Amino acid sequence: MLSVPGEEFLFWKKKQLSKGGDHLSFAVLLDCIGGISSNDLNLISINPEGNLYLKKNLEFLESIWNEHLLKSCPIQYLCGITFWRDLKLKVTNKVLIPRPETELIVDIVFSIFRKKSEKLFFAELGTGSGAISIALTLAYPFSEGIATDIDQDALEIAFKNYVNSSKQSNLKFFCGNWWSPLESFKGKFDLAIANPPYIPQDTYEKLPKEVKNFEPKVALLGGEDGLKHIREIIQKAPLFLKEKGWLILENHFDQGEKVKQLLIKNKFTSIEIVKDLSGIGRFTIGRYK
Repeated sequence: MLSVPGEEFLFWKKKQLSKGGDHLSFAVLLDCIGGISSNDLNLISINPEGNLYLKKNLEFLESIWNEHLLKSCPIQYLCGITFWRDLKLKVTNKVLIPRPETELIVDIVFSIFRKKSEKLFFAELGTGSGAISIALTLAYPFSEGIATDIDQDALEIAFKNYVNSSKQSNLKFFCGNWWSPLESFKGKFDLAIANPPYIPQDTYEKLPKEVKNFEPKVALLGGEDGLKHIREIIQKAPLFLKEKGWLILENHFDQGEKVKQLLIKNKFTSIEIVKDLSGIGRFTIGRYK
């Protein structure tokens, strides 16, 4: 560990943030690479006469921050780590960086299945980093889950994240497109979850460069209207869900009503558009019959 006087560190921090970027990205850099937690930052701000102990020197941290600012590369990819709920997850440009709003999917599951002792059998389609499935298997230790992804590289990252986050063995990983790896589990799932690519083509072209130039296109682009993958998932869901089984989907901010109509057309009931913390209809849920 490297020791740096608090006053020197605070001056350096102010200088880095004056170049641009946001405080959240800078905090990720400090925590993931520097080993400096938000608690450490608070303490040194209160008592700058103390010393701060770093895993890497300030020059190295500055070089990563400069690269982030120069290339607009997400800091999570440069660090190889992101934080999501209470998880610390490995990420590369093979997986989407899990968003804070997606954390609400786990809370929606909690509101449906209130007992953590429940023995759920769930599927997550398009798991990416594995964030949602890992959070659910930790919260429901008696449950069994299957996480799928079309990309073998993404699945390997998700598996590593699971091993690093849990001592359990209640989550399996299958490679394939949406429901296709789950043919042997028809009619078995209590719950299926997907945060599929839902960005319409014209919207994708206008995405910020830090998203469009670095995050995997396959995890973002949802066809011309953004509903290509959502449509397929909903149409096939009745084959795989138990009767009264739930489907939870994340969708684009303006797709809730269209997704609701697709669920109605495919014989789902108890349909609800759930708003995120910004008041946007971010999730659409339904129960099969």
